Amino acid sequence: MPRIPEPERGEFASRARSLFISKETISWFLETATPGQLSACSGMLARELESRERSKRARLLRQARFPVPKAVEGFDWSNVRFPDGWGRDDMLSLDFVGRAEDLVFHGPTGRGKTHVATALGIEATRRGMPVRFFQTATLVLQLGKAKRDGSLDRLMADIGRAEMLVLDEFGYVPFDVDGARLLYQVISDSYERRSIVFTTNVEFSRWGTVFADDKLAAAIVDRVVHHGRLVEFGGPSHRLEESLMLGKSGI
Repeated sequence: MPRIPEPERGEFASRARSLFISKETISWFLETATPGQLSACSGMLARELESRERSKRARLLRQARFPVPKAVEGFDWSNVRFPDGWGRDDMLSLDFVGRAEDLVFHGPTGRGKTHVATALGIEATRRGMPVRFFQTATLVLQLGKAKRDGSLDRLMADIGRAEMLVLDEFGYVPFDVDGARLLYQVISDSYERRSIVFTTNVEFSRWGTVFADDKLAAAIVDRVVHHGRLVEFGGPSHRLEESLMLGKSGI
């Protein structure tokens, strides 16, 4: 029987191990298969792995619950200011997710904060990372309802499966004390475990008014600042520039 080259043997073994086929079965097959049999089986395994990867990405995208798909291609970065020593390419690499670092996208309404946060989340799902996207006020309502009906642990466990958590429109609606404490629990549990991307038009100094509790806000800011970066979004409103009612010029 012709000797099968090592690269083909290694490629087949790698694919088979990825599908949890035992080493004993892999060794047996490599010793008994013809080159043609190995090629056909290796191709079948490759197709199965590709199919599973597509299904996984689709599942992660569905579970993230993004409101509208977005991408960074074509986005105007001219009015986005990054911290010194850390820029757009660093952010788009998603290395910050692996380090469980936070991002705060701050700026007036309509400057693209949600667009970029969504695009980062979608890219993360493409790379196999679980993501959860919430409008912050909606999450607070869900947390309160879950606490009342006894399903809070289940909701917290679902959030806990994420590697990236997007809290959109953070601070747009003030919380009551109970809602603030529940949101604090989410943020505190995420500290050094997963990345949180906040989109907000509220400065750190005013987070106390959002939480109706200065001490609670200070504790959250302390955690975010410790392992986070501030990205400022300025310039004209993208929504006004693209408005159908006002015309593309926004006037």
